[in-house]
Amino acid sequence: MAARGIQSIEVGGQLLQALVRAGRPLPLKELALAADMTPAKAHPYLVSYQRLGLVAQESDGGRYGLGPLAMELGLISLQQHDPVRLASQALDALAKQSGCTVALAVWGNQGPTIVQVVEAPSPLHVSLRHGTVLNLAQTATGQILAAHRPSTEVDTLWRAQGGQHIRDWHAQLAAVAKAGHAFSDEGLLPGFAALAVPGLDAQGMAQWAMLAVAPRAQWKKPADRTALRALLVEAATQVRRQLGWISS
Repeated sequence: MAARGIQSIEVGGQLLQALVRAGRPLPLKELALAADMTPAKAHPYLVSYQRLGLVAQESDGGRYGLGPLAMELGLISLQQHDPVRLASQALDALAKQSGCTVALAVWGNQGPTIVQVVEAPSPLHVSLRHGTVLNLAQTATGQILAAHRPSTEVDTLWRAQGGQHIRDWHAQLAAVAKAGHAFSDEGLLPGFAALAVPGLDAQGMAQWAMLAVAPRAQWKKPADRTALRALLVEAATQVRRQLGWISS
């Protein structure tokens, strides 16, 4: 049985949701329309929300926007939602759905570093451990993180790993960024292939990457790779939504 709620709060919440979707202050008529209610019905809710600080109205009696309490709630929410923790929580379901070993990597002092691994549901030995530092150019994870990090930061590490031909390297990263994912065949482990997607923050910088690793035989059909990419992208997108990095 579903828990009992308070319908009036849920109805009034449609106004707050409409303001979030709009991303800007709205006149009463436009806001009410976006919340699927009449202005006369919307106005009392807005008066109460103003008293609470959830909504603020421009001084000339014009448009309505989110108020100081809404901003404070947003800041507290961000403080409570650590990106790595949230992304790590998504790995168990991702491993079951994909049938692959999945992992989370972040950009560390020495480069892309594995911080969480969830093994595939079926018996599969993948020598991938917490703390493993990945090669930039040879792994899907290295490529996808490098494609969404500052070039000065990335190029220094790339050269330290023996990289040459900087123009070719930049062209490779541009192609990876455009595709939205990276794929490496045996770049991570012999006999295995990997696919990685980025966890982009509100400024478009990769704070982490999700990757899936499977035997090469699992990647033979293009449709299989497409389906796996969709699962990874959806998981990363859900985490980004929880962090408020993309619009709902």
